[in-house]
Amino acid sequence: MNLSRRMFCLLAAAGACIGFSSAANAQAPAALRLWKGDAPGALGQADHDIPTLTPYLPAEGKASGMAIVVCPGGGYGGLAPHEGEGYAKWLADNGISAYVLKYRLGSKSYRHPVMWQDVSRAMRTVRANAAEWKIDPKRIGVMGSSAGGHLASTMVTHFDAGKPDAEDPIEKVSSRPDFGILCYAVISMEDGVTHGGSKNNLLGKDPDPKLVEFLSNDKQVTKDTPPCFVWSTGDDKAVPVENSLRFIRSMQNAGVVYDFHVYQKGPHGIGLSQGRNGIPADDVHYWGKDLLYWFRQNGWLK
Repeated sequence: MNLSRRMFCLLAAAGACIGFSSAANAQAPAALRLWKGDAPGALGQADHDIPTLTPYLPAEGKASGMAIVVCPGGGYGGLAPHEGEGYAKWLADNGISAYVLKYRLGSKSYRHPVMWQDVSRAMRTVRANAAEWKIDPKRIGVMGSSAGGHLASTMVTHFDAGKPDAEDPIEKVSSRPDFGILCYAVISMEDGVTHGGSKNNLLGKDPDPKLVEFLSNDKQVTKDTPPCFVWSTGDDKAVPVENSLRFIRSMQNAGVVYDFHVYQKGPHGIGLSQGRNGIPADDVHYWGKDLLYWFRQNGWLK
């Protein structure tokens, strides 16, 4: 078995070996199941019941050793390709290994904590395979947009160091991201601030107020929350910028490093804006350039 194929062999407890394809290859990358058998809490065995990671790797000689788990948005009811594969290809072009998470959805009758379990498992899987995938286990972040941003903000505020007594070696590994990127993210679950569709898909109707508090992630920031790059637009009518403002205030109060941007123009869901909103197809919105600068400032992208 050649090296590129071996790079996508999971640890023994996690499942079978799958094919490899870098972002530079024409063939689409293959998806990697997060659990060998049924995922915890699975309601069936259809495609939407199987959470996966799809890797997009930098071209040979371009990899920086940095990695990001990407959580697409979609209101916890769908997965927006331009906030998944679109981001991942761009990250890979900039030397960053990207892993797009297909998490389970409220539109398929899933509710919290299933989505949290999926992103936690994704973080552990990438870190557990760091040596095989030639990435630095201390430079692995999480990124999400809109509802995917809520999932990423859940990951940066609700993580653990791993379970030392677990039989599954992946579960022994820390789920804590080394940094987070929150793009026009849903942060709060409070009515009047949150995105109603995302809240309903995640928690269902009439959720327990304690759960609303627990997943209003601006209220869960501590000194151990990793550094975050947070951005929104003033034009966003779907997810008020107040979500990001609350999160940043909490990070400021906790003494956590952050970089925060509110761009004047841009509707909700703009992604990289390539070919949309008046931005040329071969260009990227300024947030992407600011993000790469932030990575370099912190020494993650070398």
